Amino acid sequence: MSYQMSSNQSRPMSHGNYQGLGDLPMGSAKEQTLMWQQNSYLGDSGIHSGAVTQAPSLSGKEDDEMEGDQLMFDLDQGFAQGFTQDQVDEMNQQLNHTRSQRVRAAMFPETLEEGIEIPSTQYDPAQPTAVQRLAEPSQMLKHAVVNLINYQDDADLATRAIPELIKLLNDEDQVVVSKAAMVVHQLSKKEASRHAIMNSSQMVAALVRAISNSDDLESTKAAVGTLHNLSHHRQGLLAIFKSGGIPALVKLLSSPMESVLFYAITTLHNLLLHQDGSKMAVRLAGGLQKMVALLQRDNVKFLAIVTDCLQILAYGNQESKLIILASQGPIELVRIMRSYDYEKLLWTTSRALKVLSVCLSNKPVIVEAGGMQALAMHLGNPSQRLVQNCLWTLRNLSDAGTKVDGLEGLLQSLVQVLSSTDVNVVTCAAGILSNLTCNNQRNKVTVCQVGGVDALVRTIIYADSREEISEPAVCALRHLTSRHVEAEMAQNSVRLNYGIQVIVKLLHPPSRWPLVKAVIGLIRNLALCPANHGPLRDHGAIHHLVRLLMRAFPETQRQQRSSVASTGSQQASGAYADGGVRMEEIVEGTVGALHILARESHNRVIIRSQNVIPIFVQLLFNEIENIQRVAAGVLCELAADKEGAEMIEQEGATAPLTELLHSRNEGVATYAAAVLFRMSEDKPQEYKKRLSMELTNSLLREDTNLWNNADFGMGPDLQDMLGPDQGYDGMYGQGPPSVHSSHGGRGYQPQGYDQIPVDSMQGLEIGGGSTYGAMDTMDVAHEGDLSFDHLGELPAPPQDNNQVAAWYDTDL
Repeated sequence: MSYQMSSNQSRPMSHGNYQGLGDLPMGSAKEQTLMWQQNSYLGDSGIHSGAVTQAPSLSGKEDDEMEGDQLMFDLDQGFAQGFTQDQVDEMNQQLNHTRSQRVRAAMFPETLEEGIEIPSTQYDPAQPTAVQRLAEPSQMLKHAVVNLINYQDDADLATRAIPELIKLLNDEDQVVVSKAAMVVHQLSKKEASRHAIMNSSQMVAALVRAISNSDDLESTKAAVGTLHNLSHHRQGLLAIFKSGGIPALVKLLSSPMESVLFYAITTLHNLLLHQDGSKMAVRLAGGLQKMVALLQRDNVKFLAIVTDCLQILAYGNQESKLIILASQGPIELVRIMRSYDYEKLLWTTSRALKVLSVCLSNKPVIVEAGGMQALAMHLGNPSQRLVQNCLWTLRNLSDAGTKVDGLEGLLQSLVQVLSSTDVNVVTCAAGILSNLTCNNQRNKVTVCQVGGVDALVRTIIYADSREEISEPAVCALRHLTSRHVEAEMAQNSVRLNYGIQVIVKLLHPPSRWPLVKAVIGLIRNLALCPANHGPLRDHGAIHHLVRLLMRAFPETQRQQRSSVASTGSQQASGAYADGGVRMEEIVEGTVGALHILARESHNRVIIRSQNVIPIFVQLLFNEIENIQRVAAGVLCELAADKEGAEMIEQEGATAPLTELLHSRNEGVATYAAAVLFRMSEDKPQEYKKRLSMELTNSLLREDTNLWNNADFGMGPDLQDMLGPDQGYDGMYGQGPPSVHSSHGGRGYQPQGYDQIPVDSMQGLEIGGGSTYGAMDTMDVAHEGDLSFDHLGELPAPPQDNNQVAAWYDTDL
């Protein structure tokens, strides 16, 4: 049965204009055979493609039923031109003859004679041949064998030469010593011979003697160069140290030759980094003084090594810090920070300054030399490690820089840095701002004008549970919200940036006591702005303050009873909570904040309802004058309402208040007088007259005319001065409370950070205590006349009051 193929089913071939082999031009029989042979080499035999093929007919005639046009390959594919049989045979023969040569050329090219050309079998440059792929490991093996042979030769040579070289180094002839030193230096450049040298203690000792005794610069250069090469190995460092090399190397720090200086300082640097005992040896040899003298040189890479040596020697060693100070080191380091832009030098210098900045003697010298301004220049540097070290150093210096002028650029940079995503950077920036805004109205105004209040509020919001950030940020806000021309703006800005809710929330657990104490002080300052009373009340500030008071007050009573039982004295030693916070401070702070909040009538209603007036009355008996005064102050405000005055009188406040009229603290006496007067408003005239006489005799013994008009000309804010015994010890010490109070406390030594204590941050952690609460010396506005016409206003204490209430120091 046959099948007919319709004409429209046949498809033309794509090989030129030919429709099939039958259409190819016929030549001689030999040409046809060659054509067939080429097709046999170049065509698809069917093995790879799986196509069913038939050999082309030798006659050139094709069966009509075969669709040969679909099975044929382009005869020209793969070659631009045809090859004859002889050419093909010649190519095969050449490839077979040069196979071994190709392998030899790939693996051992140096054995081939010059001028020999070997045909390559690589058609694609991107695809190496199998021989080429095998050549790489063979070359590596060959080089390893050669290196091993050379290494052994070097070791053998050095071992044989060392005894003779030692004799030559000990020769009396300096020329001989110089030549021998140069030979040893050359040997030390090769690893095998270098190991042989460091294994010979006699050789190392001879080199040390050579640099100690020789006056020839070239021989000294060669000998110290050898020690430099040895110092890259721990065994070499130990050999140099045991041979007494450190004093000899320190002596070379005075050499006039640059290369000798370089070898000496880098060798000493390696010893300081990796060899135990080197630090003390360098100190004893007078290395610190010589290194400080080298800071005047101008090679930035050399200076980077010198400053790092100083940092290593000074870290943890007070004596070294004082030696650097005596040698004018801090001034030179500040000059370097101001003069260069080589990142590694700036980094090592900032580290050295960071170590010195925790020294009480070095700190003021660095500040006076312009160290804070010099460090501030690099806060915008792209090097994160440099910025971090500058911030650490500034943080350590900032408590000594509260009176420094010209820090506007630094303050603006710090406000910008608060937006960083690096927790360590933000922590440092907040701490520096807290310190620099303490007792410095110019800095307060500057920070407010560059958006510092908004940035600090955002920082507190983003800090979430990170108290190492939120505590210094709260303290900075506490400074900014009082006692400068922009204070009212700052108080309003906290509210407008939705900060009050977040700040009040920090009074909740799990906030620890140092943070809680800082927040209490900030709330007191915010309450100075009448517009903040409503938001503070709405977010529960009064409730939380009362809760804290009721928690702290029994603790102070328990501690006082314990003290009386153990010592027989009524003077309480103070109850400390976590973080070095005294419970007396919490009592003082909460009552002080409630005092300011009680100026508003709605707040007074809430306070009266909290059943806290009995505590206020009991606090009038407290031995601490500051607590007596805040208690009398809040009672003075609560007595403005008839209900409050009656509740105060019912709690038996008349007797202690009358006693406090004779207090040495005139602020306490003034408040007590105001409360008694308000309580007497509904009393008979005779009672008022006797009270007026008592007040006159007690408060104004020198000028009774001030009472004639019964007018209290009291200022709106209670401000007190920092007593002379309340000097601030430092911002970053371990353990001290964040707010100093006048009734004393534990003594703490200020302590900064020599290295990188970010994960600990003792000065910022709650558990380690904090000292972010430095207090201002208050500028008390002294009011001359007193009368009873304006009892709604607060009495202002006299100007000469030396008993400070820390919580009323609004720069706490």
